[in-house]
Amino acid sequence: MSATIPQDILDALTDVVMPRLPAERPAKETIAVRGFAIPVHRSAALVLGSGAAGLRAAVEMKRRDVDVVIATQSAFGGTSACSGSDKQTLHTANGAGRGDDFSAMAEALGAGGAMDEDTAYVEAVGSLRALASLQFIGLPIPQDSLGGVLRYQTDHDETGRATSCGPRTSRLMVQALAREAIRLNVPIFNHTTAVRLLVEDSPAKRCIGALAMAPKRRAEANPLGLVAYLSDAVVIATGGPGELYRDSVYPRNCFGSLGLALEAGLEAVNLTESQFGIGTPRDGFPWNLSGTYVQAMPYIFSRDSHGNERNFLADYYRTTQELASNVFRKGYQWPFHASRMLGFGSSLVDLAILRECRAGRRVFMDFNRNPLAVPGDREFALERLDPDVRAYLASAGALLEQPLDRLRKMNPLSIELYRRYKYDIARDPLEFAVLNQHMNGGLAVDSFGATSLEGCYAVGEAAGTHGVTRPGGAALNAGQVFGTRCAERIAGRPGAPSPSPAAEAIHVAVGSVLDGLKADSPLTADSIRREIQDRMSDHAGILCGAADVEAALASARALNGAIRRQGIAFSGAPDALKALQWRQTALLSEAVLTALVFYIARGGGSRGARAICAPDGAHVPEARAGAIEDVRFVPERAEDRAEQIHVRLEAGGFVCESRPIRRRARDARPFFERDWPDFLTGAIYDGALR
Repeated sequence: MSATIPQDILDALTDVVMPRLPAERPAKETIAVRGFAIPVHRSAALVLGSGAAGLRAAVEMKRRDVDVVIATQSAFGGTSACSGSDKQTLHTANGAGRGDDFSAMAEALGAGGAMDEDTAYVEAVGSLRALASLQFIGLPIPQDSLGGVLRYQTDHDETGRATSCGPRTSRLMVQALAREAIRLNVPIFNHTTAVRLLVEDSPAKRCIGALAMAPKRRAEANPLGLVAYLSDAVVIATGGPGELYRDSVYPRNCFGSLGLALEAGLEAVNLTESQFGIGTPRDGFPWNLSGTYVQAMPYIFSRDSHGNERNFLADYYRTTQELASNVFRKGYQWPFHASRMLGFGSSLVDLAILRECRAGRRVFMDFNRNPLAVPGDREFALERLDPDVRAYLASAGALLEQPLDRLRKMNPLSIELYRRYKYDIARDPLEFAVLNQHMNGGLAVDSFGATSLEGCYAVGEAAGTHGVTRPGGAALNAGQVFGTRCAERIAGRPGAPSPSPAAEAIHVAVGSVLDGLKADSPLTADSIRREIQDRMSDHAGILCGAADVEAALASARALNGAIRRQGIAFSGAPDALKALQWRQTALLSEAVLTALVFYIARGGGSRGARAICAPDGAHVPEARAGAIEDVRFVPERAEDRAEQIHVRLEAGGFVCESRPIRRRARDARPFFERDWPDFLTGAIYDGALR
């Protein structure tokens, strides 16, 4: 990327202005429940969340003449609109000249294990359509002079399927999709948070809508701002559990709805699987430091409480060349991975940073200094880099003397972005840490995004489609693909309206909400937040041990027991909403720890986001001074890649079971004349594997 790009172009790709929302349509009816006059909205479909995946689902349903509405906690305030990295990635089938097909891409998506084969193939096939439709509605995906999409390599991606509009790629996606939703007259209810799914029990369990809270629209007859949405289909697209960890790169108040879904009895899968990596903390400007931030090879150091500086990575790597080259590789090996701690690999950087932070030191990267030498070795020099590193920098035209010059050459937008948030990385060192970034697990869904509860779907980060690892940017693609898939199924198989009145489901939901709120409870949302976040960050991060996780689970169960008995204190509608969100987050925390204990107890080893540490572990990372024995860990078992861990709430406790992944009939071939009738009649929507 040229350093001479005009400022107005940089501004347009960094300051992405969202469209003005239309006026909300008024409710046509109300229902009286326990002294509350609750507005009721009816539609064929309800989408919870207004990120890229939710907007895609709504737009695709509206295009198919489905009466759909969106309810969102904060339009343009979620992860899609507010998160990213240096050149945030959209992953799709490639045109990089290396050879590719849908089967090869599906293999790459599921390479980390524990991913359903049909899901991987669906995401591969749907990626071209998702990319083309985003281009059609105005997403500025970069092209060459012949119209080919520009590509690069990202994490868990050897073929080069990544493309990007810059650090604000997902925000630009939200902007384009929001404009389309508004153009199609999709009603959007902002500042409206679902707090309970409405479930009809007879003749069979079925989701018929959601009870929400809109504190800004509270009234004398409705002091909590309760709102009921009745629909034949509900799509959960509320993102991931950003508040689950203290050390997190999610924007604040991104709770997601996994706890909400678990309360309603929905099944979750792969909750053991997350992503952790380096980023700037959320108390400043939360942002992932992947890609060119580290490919520029800044000097990484720590400071103690007295301001003393430490070249701590020199304690871990044997040579200056090895140190600098592995800092560079964090660009496309950004997530922590246990196996990359071995052989002086790139995840040794993550381990070193974590240990510095736990020792009470703060960690920084300085773009005005090259990496300092490892004691006894020569100084940093561009001539002494590993061949893959030097070749990349040469291709980028970035064999320049200083990190800032290399960064500015490869991606000037990465510098502009921090300036927008009053931080000049061209002048000052940037503080960062190892942070939780993404939940790879989520709600169990079929190949159309349908959950275990009839009438309820999940897309985006709420859906547990990724398996253990995923190529960078695959999540953005998955949300677009499954947003379209669930819309097609909802339009192709319209649900029949409930023959029984919905009033009973609304009464049950309101009762559950009110029973969890106790003005005089000793438990507060803030105390619950601290307990959950500290426990998850300290005991369920990148390093885990069996006894430690078991103790954390016992504490999580005790907290949920106290919440059930005592409720949570509140004063007014906003406090009540936070109390309910923390009640659901506490439930999710227990579910994650239950699944993790189950996995470890069955002999599960280190994979993806976590190293399962044990004194008898077969693998031990090495540093320059020798083995790091306290991080000795159990290796992954090959057989676990073919299984998933499912978890659900039963009688107040969580139940886990392992199941084999869904296989795809790889020899099956479609035949036009034979298969076209199934498309015309909608029979294809009945063929999803559950």
